[in-house]
Amino acid sequence: MPSAQESPEGGEEDILHYEEIEDDAVSPMDLSELLKEGTKESHDRAENTQFVKDFLKGRIKKELFKLATVALYFTYSALEEEMDHNKDNPLFAPLYFPVELHRREALAKDLKYFYGEDWKEKIQCSEATQQYVDRIHHVGQHEPELLVAHAYTRYMGDLSGGQVLKKVAQRALKLPSTEEGIQFYVFDNISNAQQFKQLYRARMNALDLDKNTKERIVEEANKAFRFNMQVFDELDKVGRSLGEEAQDGGVPVHDGKGDIRKCPYYADKLGSASPSCPFHAAVGLARQPLVQLVLAACMAVAAGAAAWYIL
Repeated sequence: MPSAQESPEGGEEDILHYEEIEDDAVSPMDLSELLKEGTKESHDRAENTQFVKDFLKGRIKKELFKLATVALYFTYSALEEEMDHNKDNPLFAPLYFPVELHRREALAKDLKYFYGEDWKEKIQCSEATQQYVDRIHHVGQHEPELLVAHAYTRYMGDLSGGQVLKKVAQRALKLPSTEEGIQFYVFDNISNAQQFKQLYRARMNALDLDKNTKERIVEEANKAFRFNMQVFDELDKVGRSLGEEAQDGGVPVHDGKGDIRKCPYYADKLGSASPSCPFHAAVGLARQPLVQLVLAACMAVAAGAAAWYIL
């Protein structure tokens, strides 16, 4: 079982260290397995949204990334508010890890970095995000056992594929190595993400839930995927209206070597995809200043030759 130990630096906050938790005893009727199997189709659809595919290839505009951070801020503010309200509910309490998991404060730091001190006055909740937020509040106030589905979908994804997105964003947007702008992906109080996820699943499986409630949680997790996909589609539409930004010639940032684990809504298959096609590679090469200069010179020579021929 987990034990709390002080950090080596002697900080005020304790950092949990987790012993290995074996998955050998997992049953097909355990909630973690039901969620894994019951959300496979939603997972596949979510990982193939245009927004996620472009993100993993490093084609993420800074303005769009900022809007995605805004959407996450409103989503996690709602989720963590309802989790705080239900922290003593036996159907959710074992999954309450505010120190380890809560993201609202980290997202506030990211928004301050992107928008400045008055960031709260510059952001607003989008239509798709508001629908997601409304559902979370409804669940927290009327069906708190279903909060498990939303917490699982969000936090397990953040600890898995989210760590790949962190590296992609940092490189594609040329963010500081000190991790400003991507605090959302930084879990300082989790010493081992894999072991923590095992602990979290074990806690889920130990919840006193009947078959019907488990089925409702799986159904709610699929709804959570749909809400996420609606936000992705909304961001994709906004992205198409934004002007082009320099993204290192458009060459994909992710090299396929990262460990993108199976996780809610983040693309584990796309991370190992082959490099960009020859057309995209050629377009990226053509955007390089030196290549553009050479092409311009060639065109000038060709134009001169054509003019001489006509005369």
